[in-house]
Amino acid sequence: MAAGRDGASNILTVFVYDRRQDVSDDSEKSLTCHEENYEGFRSAVCQAFGISSDEVFVITTTSRKRITSENFGGIVQDRMTFYLLKSVDQSLPSATRERIDFLPHYDTLVKSGMYEYYASEGQNPLPFALAELIDNSLSATSQNAGIRSIQLKLLFDDAQGKPAVAVIDNGRGMTSKQLNNWAVYRLSKFTRHGDTESDHSGYVRPASVPRSLNSDISYFGVGGKQAAFFVGQSARMISKPADAQDVHELVLSKEDFENKERNKEAIYSGYIRNRKPSDSSHIVSDDERFLHNLIMEEKNKESFTAVIITGVQPDHVQYLRNSFYHWTRQLAHIYHYYIHGPKGNENNSPVKELAAFNSIDIEISMFEKGKIPKILNLRGIKDDMQTLYINTAADSFEFKAQVEGEGLVEGIIRYHPFLYDKETYPEDPCFPSRLKEEDDDNEDDCFLIEKGGRGKRPIFECFWNGRLIPYTTVEVFEWCGFPKKRGLVPFECYNRISGVLFTNDKFQVSTNKLTFMDLEIKLKDKDTLFTRVVNGQEQRMKIDREFSLWLKDCHEKYDKQIKFTLFKGIITRTDQPSKRMQSPWATYSAIEWDGKTYKTGQLIKTIKTVRIFHGSILNFFLYGDHDGDVYATGGEVQIALEPQALYDEKKVIPICKLDRSVSDKAVKKYIEEEMAKLPDKLSVTWPEGDELSTNETRHAGTTIGALRIEILNKKGEAMQKLPGASHGGSKKLLVELKVILHSSDGDKEIISHISQHGGKWPYWFKKMETINKLGSYTLKLQVVLNESNADTYAGRPLPSKIFKFNIIAGKPQKFSIGLLDPPFRVGIPFSIPLSVQDEFGHDAYLTDDIVPQLEASGLTLKYEETDRGLNYVIKGVLAKGLVNNYQGKNFNLKVTLPGLKEESQVLKIKLLPGPPRQLKVRPDSSILKIENGTPVSFHIEVLDEVGNITAQPKLVVHCKFSGAPELPVYTVDCSSGGLNILTGSVLHVKNIKKDQTLKAKIEIPSCKDVPPVEKTIKLLPSNRIAKLQIFSMEGEKATQIKHQDEISWVAGDVMQNLMFQMYDEIEREIIITPALAEKIKVNWTPKISKEQLVKGLLPDVKVPTSVNDVRYCQITFLDDHVSLQSGFTVRPLPDEAKHIKCKLKGSNVLQMGEKLQAEIEVMITDQHGNQIQNLAPSSVNSLGISANGLDKTDLKIIWQEDTQTLRVKGIRFKPGHPGIKELCFNWHEFSHFLKLNMIAGPPAKLILTDWTDLEESVSVINGKELPKSLIVQLCDQWDNPSPEPNVKITLVKSSIIKITPSNQLYKTDENGRANLGVLNIHAPRGEHVLQLKATYSKTILECPVIKLNVLPDPDKPVFLNVKYDKKAAFAAGSTFPDFMISIISEDGNIIKNINPGRISMKIWEGVSSETRLSNVTTCGCTKTKDDKDDGFFYFRDRMIPEQVGIYSIQFAFAIDKMNILSSEQIIVEVEPDEPAQLMPASLPDTPVVSNDDSVASRTLVKDLSLIIMDKYKNYTGNDLDGKIIAKIKSSTGKDADIPLFQGKTSTVEFPFHKGIVEIEALVLAENSPGRDSTEYILVFEPIIPTLKKYLEPYYLQFMFYNDFKRQQEMVTLTKQRDNLAHSIDAYRKLFDTANQLLSEIKCQVQEAETKEAHLKAELKKKQIELPQINVLQYVESLLKQKISEQEEIKKQPRRTCAITNYPKGSQDVLGKVAHLAQIEENEAAKVISWHLASDMDCVVTRTTAAARRIFDETQGRQQVLPLESIFKKNLPDWNRTLPHIRNGRNCFDPLGNPMFARDLLTFPEHQESCQTVFGLILGDTIIVDNLDAANHYRNEVVKIAYCPTLLTRDGDRIRSNGKFGGLQNKAPPMDKLRGMVFGAPLPELYYSLSKQIELLQQYHTSIVRLNNMRAELKTHEQSLNTPEMEKKKKEFAEKERNLKLIEEKIGMTPTGRSSKSPRRSEVLDVNDSPSPPKRMRREIVKKLHSSEELVSSPVTKRQQQTTTVTSEVNGSSRRKKT
Repeated sequence: MAAGRDGASNILTVFVYDRRQDVSDDSEKSLTCHEENYEGFRSAVCQAFGISSDEVFVITTTSRKRITSENFGGIVQDRMTFYLLKSVDQSLPSATRERIDFLPHYDTLVKSGMYEYYASEGQNPLPFALAELIDNSLSATSQNAGIRSIQLKLLFDDAQGKPAVAVIDNGRGMTSKQLNNWAVYRLSKFTRHGDTESDHSGYVRPASVPRSLNSDISYFGVGGKQAAFFVGQSARMISKPADAQDVHELVLSKEDFENKERNKEAIYSGYIRNRKPSDSSHIVSDDERFLHNLIMEEKNKESFTAVIITGVQPDHVQYLRNSFYHWTRQLAHIYHYYIHGPKGNENNSPVKELAAFNSIDIEISMFEKGKIPKILNLRGIKDDMQTLYINTAADSFEFKAQVEGEGLVEGIIRYHPFLYDKETYPEDPCFPSRLKEEDDDNEDDCFLIEKGGRGKRPIFECFWNGRLIPYTTVEVFEWCGFPKKRGLVPFECYNRISGVLFTNDKFQVSTNKLTFMDLEIKLKDKDTLFTRVVNGQEQRMKIDREFSLWLKDCHEKYDKQIKFTLFKGIITRTDQPSKRMQSPWATYSAIEWDGKTYKTGQLIKTIKTVRIFHGSILNFFLYGDHDGDVYATGGEVQIALEPQALYDEKKVIPICKLDRSVSDKAVKKYIEEEMAKLPDKLSVTWPEGDELSTNETRHAGTTIGALRIEILNKKGEAMQKLPGASHGGSKKLLVELKVILHSSDGDKEIISHISQHGGKWPYWFKKMETINKLGSYTLKLQVVLNESNADTYAGRPLPSKIFKFNIIAGKPQKFSIGLLDPPFRVGIPFSIPLSVQDEFGHDAYLTDDIVPQLEASGLTLKYEETDRGLNYVIKGVLAKGLVNNYQGKNFNLKVTLPGLKEESQVLKIKLLPGPPRQLKVRPDSSILKIENGTPVSFHIEVLDEVGNITAQPKLVVHCKFSGAPELPVYTVDCSSGGLNILTGSVLHVKNIKKDQTLKAKIEIPSCKDVPPVEKTIKLLPSNRIAKLQIFSMEGEKATQIKHQDEISWVAGDVMQNLMFQMYDEIEREIIITPALAEKIKVNWTPKISKEQLVKGLLPDVKVPTSVNDVRYCQITFLDDHVSLQSGFTVRPLPDEAKHIKCKLKGSNVLQMGEKLQAEIEVMITDQHGNQIQNLAPSSVNSLGISANGLDKTDLKIIWQEDTQTLRVKGIRFKPGHPGIKELCFNWHEFSHFLKLNMIAGPPAKLILTDWTDLEESVSVINGKELPKSLIVQLCDQWDNPSPEPNVKITLVKSSIIKITPSNQLYKTDENGRANLGVLNIHAPRGEHVLQLKATYSKTILECPVIKLNVLPDPDKPVFLNVKYDKKAAFAAGSTFPDFMISIISEDGNIIKNINPGRISMKIWEGVSSETRLSNVTTCGCTKTKDDKDDGFFYFRDRMIPEQVGIYSIQFAFAIDKMNILSSEQIIVEVEPDEPAQLMPASLPDTPVVSNDDSVASRTLVKDLSLIIMDKYKNYTGNDLDGKIIAKIKSSTGKDADIPLFQGKTSTVEFPFHKGIVEIEALVLAENSPGRDSTEYILVFEPIIPTLKKYLEPYYLQFMFYNDFKRQQEMVTLTKQRDNLAHSIDAYRKLFDTANQLLSEIKCQVQEAETKEAHLKAELKKKQIELPQINVLQYVESLLKQKISEQEEIKKQPRRTCAITNYPKGSQDVLGKVAHLAQIEENEAAKVISWHLASDMDCVVTRTTAAARRIFDETQGRQQVLPLESIFKKNLPDWNRTLPHIRNGRNCFDPLGNPMFARDLLTFPEHQESCQTVFGLILGDTIIVDNLDAANHYRNEVVKIAYCPTLLTRDGDRIRSNGKFGGLQNKAPPMDKLRGMVFGAPLPELYYSLSKQIELLQQYHTSIVRLNNMRAELKTHEQSLNTPEMEKKKKEFAEKERNLKLIEEKIGMTPTGRSSKSPRRSEVLDVNDSPSPPKRMRREIVKKLHSSEELVSSPVTKRQQQTTTVTSEVNGSSRRKKT
């Protein structure tokens, strides 16, 4: 369909797609129109598409730019594609194709030979090709406000198609025209003209940024396309620009190019597909199946670009798979500084705050079939080369190089120190370090260089616009290369440096950014200027000298020498005076130093210490957080002084003070000599006998004799005090005696004495006679010190001696009887325990000659033996005698032990009878006669061996009868009294016909020792009833029914004519009398006719109705002598058929759609339900089955022969509602009903309960909860709930949605329901979906999708917006411009109502992170009082630092105690102030000259640099040129005899250039005039024409002499004078600083005390009294109590509103009316809520725009009320009085407590807005108690005024028109309101507690601060009064006196008193600061304890000053060669 432009007629051919309808023709239409004729174009469109003139439509470009008559000529061009739409923002219903041309640009020819793209350089070029694609993404995302996401996806999953590589970013995207431009080869951003639509149109070069990290690296229009076709055969570009509706897609492929060439078509032409997002319908190839997933990810993306490369070369796929680790590190190296920022990846640095550079996320992921995806973020790589360079470097050297034009190179050199055993320079896997290093051919005057570390690798890697150029390196610069001769450092140090060069875009690189074209040539050009950069400021100095000094400093500081080994741990050393130096200290057990090893425990000697120490090593200390063996240049050693017995002391000294020459033998000898002087042992003698031996045993009460003690040393010499005269009396020795008893309760000290030496008599202790307690003892003699009584000295115990002995009991003197073991019985032996004791009551042993004696009246006593142990026992005691009865008798038992002092004891015992030994039975006759059927009885007595009646437990007597069967056994229990009557049941022998003899045996079975007793019994026959028989009469015939017979009878019938007869033992018939009839019973009826029984007749028997109910009939006769019975069984038989019965064999539960699993059994029964057993199989045909909804398809009826039943199978019902189903069974005229429970079918779907309208989106605030719980229900296919438990429920969501609680396993309960609870949603703003799925029987059941509209949180701060005048200049010492800060929430709005105290401003020097620095200045904001600036915070009048340099400013907002939100760092450069003074760069000495002929004697100034500075001593005047005039004047003001300069001139001029003048060799004239020994002033006066301000000259005093010798003498004095003046200034500065700090601390203490007193008074007002002591503990305890009370109040139940509040997605949304207010009274809350029922659900917003947004989101279903639309003049006055009150007086007395309903409302927030809302909807509504009071009130009010609506607490309403009554005016009960009610506020006590808690927290903070300040004040005051401080004051006074004397000698004006040289004192201290910060003053004060700091050699100090330029240039020093 090709068409072109007709040049003659200016006719255009265009293509138009009609996309107005959802379903439209996909084809395009070709139209022709004139170039400038819009109306003709529109008419052609209407004609082509049949559009009427009144129809509304728009014509747009593919970029959605509307075509109008105004822009027609400027937009419409030949062969363009257009859309025909209903509106500009209409969604595109189907995709379109847009023609494009991408002919190569002419640059293809011009630059085609510049460079071969992929020159390999020995490396695989694939990572660099991928970098080209990432470059484009970096440029595309450069304007992103948030995260810059770049994804490199390797799609190697064969299941998803052929291998592909995708690069996806979230950048600005491309329009179709921009995509067309991208396709044009070599169309760079510089060659695109303004008429070419492009994101680079009118290209503007980015502003300068550190390291040129401007993301401007997509340049030439070449790399991306070359890279794509290097990687694969086809490139698919997919892009969507921001705010666009359509996605644009372009495919370039090698195959397409070949086809076009083959078909002779235009090769560089094609189509762009314009489609809607996530539309992948055009992807049909299986090789590209992965594209469906990629395109689906387009949804909800605002803008993006994706490059998908297919047809990837197999070699590339193999490399990307196998070398994943290698090439990802290469990419991390290339983009290192874009990922990690200008300073790179510093592993030890704190976490970086969000900034432009670390918001770049480059993520690489590789997907392979069957493997877990590999996902790697380049920021997480810690071993790329740049990271290794940065983190192995110890220091860095920064510089800049300025080349011609605007070319700028920033450089950094890093030093990698040697750690004694290895080089730390990192290995580069890409550099061939494996190659052999060849020796360089050096010149004769060069040393051989030992290569190590870097080896032959180049020093510098090169970065262009922050991106690595991999194939270009710079070997070295002349100033940092190897010197020809050895310099300040060894040559190997030059191999320990690495470097990086950062260039801007003014240097040419190849189109593929692999090589620099001209970098090294320009850098090595002679005009290139190198300058060092210190703290961001360039320094004017020689860079080669600076580099050498820096390298020397690195070598000395970082190359290690001492090896610390055997690491022990990290400790904190509290012995360090500085808290900063107290931690961390690493401790070690050994070091290797100078070839020797020192270990813990080794003996050493010190050198160069105040006192020479001998000791043993305890620890080695090294400052720093080390771990393991390390090397260092020094450290400290901790020693224990030896001998430790004399010196219990530890010392810490530097390692360098160890004496390395001393031997162990010498140290040990010294220790031994010292140890011999100490006390060693005790000498003990016993002058009076009674000597105590070790481990001796003694009786209690024996004497231990007197003791005499001597203390001896190792030499055997007696001593009374410690050696050495210095110990004095306090070191006298005493001897302490202690006697210690060792018991089970612990050791007890019973004797303690101390003895001192009497001089003439020794140590003495008297004898001891009171030791009588038994046990083990220790007698201890211990040497102790006088006064302190210490038994150790210097950690060593003093001599002692120990005697261990035992005390045992003495001889026996008395005894006592122990506890006996009752009871005591006759003939039973027992024991008597005795306790024998000595005179002290100790248990003693009884001797063998003592025999115990026993006596008792009435008893015979004897015993068997005695146990003569410590517990003496008389064993086997037997007592025999008569007792009263079985309860026993009391006796007195006397025990005698002859020979004891107390020999007798009497014991009272109770003696019981002995055990049973015999039976006594009465009657005494041996033969007894009784009648058969009567019982017999015996009188039984149980006796012991003596004849006492005895008893014991279980004493049961048995009587067994023999001689006949079934005779009873008699038993009787004699346990209680020993006697009883033995009887039992009757003796009855069956069928006895004559007398019968029986035997009776009486015995006790439990007592085998008691012999049995036998008796003979003669049994006589009885005439009692003995037999019973039953008969059935059939007519005249009687048939006997035998016992246990079974009789069959028809069920339900009656058996009649039953009779019975009875007989005696000899079968004589018994005549039945009424008396006998009373004793006859039957079991089948309770009522029996006595008359019938007398006749022998039995009652009729009713046969059971059930054949299973067999009846047993029994007749019994029972009297006192006999029991007779006879019985028979009646078995029923079925009757005729009468019923049908159905039985379900199994569960009655039936699943819908399934057959009943159980069978139904049908049987035919008689009238009693008995089954009929004689049915025929044909009975099946008579059975019928029916039911509602019964499906008879599979119904079967089966005959069961064995059971005579019918079985029914295949019962099934048609689908319907679950419930009870009733089956009807019919057989002949009989029927039966059976109920089945039909339940829901198996789960087939999943539904959400309580979520009705799922078509609409649910609004939720990000991070907040969903409005209600997610509850899902399993249902069958007919929507019936399916109660299936334990079915797993899965929540499906996008990966960008985070849900809490997460990772929970959900399963259904027994009802088939799962409750997921209320979930918290965390997701980006926009539309998202959630879906629940269930897995049942390997089937996925899906739930309807929940659409979520995630709104940003208006209360979550995410960004600090900082506004200020960016064009303002920052002059040192002036004020910063005003900074305006606002906190931006997640929704992009400003957060208001923020406490200004939470916002702070931080300033520090440099551009590093403030968390690493200590010199950070923090200040608060000044909040404006103007309401219109609510939400804005100002920082005004903040002073700019006085020192020039680069400073960082950052603003912080404290979200809470843990989280800080920081702004981006603002980098400002502080410039010098106006020129103010002329100062020397270094302080010169006071010149002393003469007019001798020697030039040296006449030289005033040898080398002096004068520099213009501002008032803060910053270099300035770089743009000032002029001259300096030097002249001499007299210090006294007289101009006579003024010396002249060389050449006899009075003035000398020096040129002044760029603010600096170098004055060299300023010499006096030979024989110059001048007065001898006179002070003159050398004046340097600046003459600067361009400077309008006058600059004071610089004055330099000098002394003039006529005599050369005199001059030489004065030179020495002058130097002394200068040194003294410097020292005095240093002292004065320290004293002034200390005093100033003391004043500040006192002021802070006073402020803290005032605040504490104020808060204490406030607490007292709240009834909180504080104690005088332990205040902090009391406050903390009280705080916990108050907080606990407050939490308890919150937990108490109270009324809440159940309406779901609308999510506050913006600060303009206040919420629903029901949530805006609270009401305390329940009745009022009910009636007011009901009254406002129609408004309770209304959402109130501040603006109409917010209301409209909610209206649109809910599609008009949510009612909204914008505040700005309310006419506020009609709102009621909130303070208006009730209508019955006029002029402050009641017009009548109202009833029912009337009040405005609005006065009952309380508003938790937004009070003013809420008053507006409720003033509108509630108005002046009044509430009263009841309806009567309301009517009364209205009747009275209407007489004087209008009466508003009245509500009553009872729930009635009277409208404003007077109408009341009816349901519409009566409030329902509270529960009927369904939660639509105002909540109740928290009680007042809660808010009272909140105020108390706040005050207590403030008071706690103030107390802690006050205590800290007082402690600091005390410490500081003590430091000012220390001896060291007093010494310094004396030194200061002495130096002032010496200075005065020297100045008098040399004739100079005293320092500080000359009016002629006012600049002298100012020049002497160029480092003075007008007001040093408090932190600096604290550091200065700490130096007060270091005398060496102040009193070091003045000459050395002076030399240092002449070597170092101390001018503070941007806060740094500059060294200058002298």
